[in-house]
Amino acid sequence: MISKTAQRGLPVLLALAAALPAVPASADPAPPRPAAPGTAALVPGIPSASPHPWQLDTPDQALPPHVYTPSAAEDAIEPMDAPAAADDLVEYVPRGEVATKAAPACTRSTGPYQRQVERWLKRPVDGKQSAADCRAVRAFQRKEGIRPATGFAGPVTWARMRLISARKNPNAAKKCPPRAYRLACVDLTRQLMWVQKGKKRLLGPVPIRTGRAGYPTRTGWHKVYWKHKNHWSSLYDTPMPYSQFFNRGQAFHAIYGNVYSPPGSRGCVNLRLADARLLWKTLDKGDRVYVWGRKPGT
Repeated sequence: MISKTAQRGLPVLLALAAALPAVPASADPAPPRPAAPGTAALVPGIPSASPHPWQLDTPDQALPPHVYTPSAAEDAIEPMDAPAAADDLVEYVPRGEVATKAAPACTRSTGPYQRQVERWLKRPVDGKQSAADCRAVRAFQRKEGIRPATGFAGPVTWARMRLISARKNPNAAKKCPPRAYRLACVDLTRQLMWVQKGKKRLLGPVPIRTGRAGYPTRTGWHKVYWKHKNHWSSLYDTPMPYSQFFNRGQAFHAIYGNVYSPPGSRGCVNLRLADARLLWKTLDKGDRVYVWGRKPGT
């Protein structure tokens, strides 16, 4: 639900967004390549009146934004709250297996992350779904609150496992170089990010959603050059709350959909609203960003 404060501030935000100079759309990136096999046919595993309860693609700002200094009145407006169910852990399953009852049966389908999930659960790794595999995956899903708990080794289940493994030490592989200054580390392969200073972790790890095929989040070293709490994409006419731009039109920002939803952004690093709000308070203009790896399916 939208808070009363956000309801009062939203008209002002919309007016401010409308007043910004339009950004030309002539330099939109090339069309994306097809999604990875085994992922395109998956849908949210809960019954819904609409095909997708959450948007499957966030239209981010593809071109550099119009940079200006927000007024105190604009900065006083807090972005509206995310829908209550936006962060629910809803697994993406084959269309024919969308749950229609409270206790769905254990799936026989082999998920796109079958081998990874088997290895994480210390099951025999053969990439084939067995009754014992399904029971083990289902037990994990029930423990973590993933719906539907059918034992399907889908993207949400595997993402949850990656997050759990990274909580103690997300930089165990030393992919993000320690520096004496604040550094936002973006791991495209695991779809995780955190902030560190030296060997001290300041935030995270938290789940993220980065650029889909054809719209990659650019790797390498970057710098936060503009922070805009109530950013509105003039190119795609969509909100990008708590935006922190680090490379032309690519930014950290919250989304009002599910951060696990495929296929990905158009280059930005999407976060859950609560995580984006914490990141907003953690990073300052001029802080460095390091991006590495490759998003699965791109």
